[in-house]
Amino acid sequence: MASKDERYVKVLEFDNEFEAGLIKSELDKEEIPYEIISNYDYGFDGIYQFQHGWGSLKAPEKYADRIREIYKDLKADD
Repeated sequence: MASKDERYVKVLEFDNEFEAGLIKSELDKEEIPYEIISNYDYGFDGIYQFQHGWGSLKAPEKYADRIREIYKDLKADD
């Protein structure tokens, strides 16, 4: 498990909320710490999200390769 002061790095970017939900479920199963950040901005009614993608996932660097592997497997199942 990651310590609270461990540095989180951007690991993935999502095209939509569905992708974020799929990876969330898998990371929870493996107890991998992460943070999902939506690019939605209420002030601009989603324009930023439309231009820059749905959002991203940050996690401790030591988990980055495993997270990318899980994501790749999920995308292959599409």
